[in-house]
Amino acid sequence: MATTAFAQTEGHGLPWDNFAYRVITLVVVLGVIWYAGGSKIKAFFNGRASGIEEELISLETRKADAKAKLADVEQRIANMDAEAQSILDEYRKQGEAAKAAIIERAEKSAAQITEQASKAAENEVKQAMEQMREEMAELVADAAEQMIAKKLNKKSHEALIDKYLTKVVLS
Repeated sequence: MATTAFAQTEGHGLPWDNFAYRVITLVVVLGVIWYAGGSKIKAFFNGRASGIEEELISLETRKADAKAKLADVEQRIANMDAEAQSILDEYRKQGEAAKAAIIERAEKSAAQITEQASKAAENEVKQAMEQMREEMAELVADAAEQMIAKKLNKKSHEALIDKYLTKVVLS
């Protein structure tokens, strides 16, 4: 329709009357909208502006809270490294103490074993000495018997028996 109106005019000018009607219509429509909903439009834009301001304030507050939480978390992480190191140091100390206790018990056990072995060796030496004495006594007795048997004849044997019998009887 605008193209036909443009084509019907002579020359190359614009159809100002059509343009004017459109501008007037626009102004009337905007006026009606402003009259009917101007206060609501103002309230909407003012409410929107105040909502944006409140949201910005809220965001700033949340940003500050997030920064504080981040600083707290970073501090805890830094403390975790120190705490982990202190825990490791404590476990090392406990390990060294356990190691020292184990070594001490092992040394005591070794001393007891050495003492027991020494006593066992002494006992074995005593037993061996006692056994050797018994064997020596038997050998001496056997040798004495053989020697007496060689030197003693029947007559001296009877004299020896009589001598001992008289000692036993008199005692």
